[in-house]
Amino acid sequence: MRDLRILTGFLSLGLVLAGCTRTPASNAASKPARGVSALVEVSGGKQAAAAGGMLLQPVIVQVNDDQGSAVPGALVSIRGPRGTIFDPPTGPTDSSGQFTTNVSLGEMAGRYQLTASALNAVGKAIELKVEEIALGYEEILGRELSEKYCARCHDQESTPERLSNYDNLAVKPHAFNEGDTLNPISDADLMAIIDHGGPALNRSPLMPPYGYTLSKAEIHALISYIRMISDPPYRAPGTFYAQP
Repeated sequence: MRDLRILTGFLSLGLVLAGCTRTPASNAASKPARGVSALVEVSGGKQAAAAGGMLLQPVIVQVNDDQGSAVPGALVSIRGPRGTIFDPPTGPTDSSGQFTTNVSLGEMAGRYQLTASALNAVGKAIELKVEEIALGYEEILGRELSEKYCARCHDQESTPERLSNYDNLAVKPHAFNEGDTLNPISDADLMAIIDHGGPALNRSPLMPPYGYTLSKAEIHALISYIRMISDPPYRAPGTFYAQP
């Protein structure tokens, strides 16, 4: 009988202790779950790489809540046109709310639209579009020629391999991706400017002639590269473009 009373006492004490350690339901309910509201591009968009090659920089996107704060642990997926490879194609955001993936483009030259997505609290996909460029053989040649002969003046950014001369020029050259300015200029006029220099079409005399340096085929390659990296995209006059 005495043993039974001792056992009953221990059971009662255990129930009291359990009640003391339980989290009140009202406190748990007062902590709202943070949700996915927007995806923003951190870096990696509008890169150009050889068709079938990997982009030099990874694509990084950030997931934010409706207060604009980063959301760690949110599951992000990314997809693209056929042939695009992602490493990884899906995964959770890190402690800063960011998801990072390395991207290899498909074998076809052209523009690749990538779509990153994450689900919000009600299961709706929140998406972000990121555009990349795959260069074909002619565009790759054009990029090499641009780096060798053009970038020193047309690119404002200096690199360890090349010091930009942009700031020293009285008339500032246009960057090759400035579509608003370069898209309206015909291929024939671009050919004339590169071949004979700026004065050929009443443009800056600081643009020298390259007709004795570059072949016609090389100038065509340079123009192809300019057209490919144009922002906004170049659309050839008289050509019908289907809506994506």
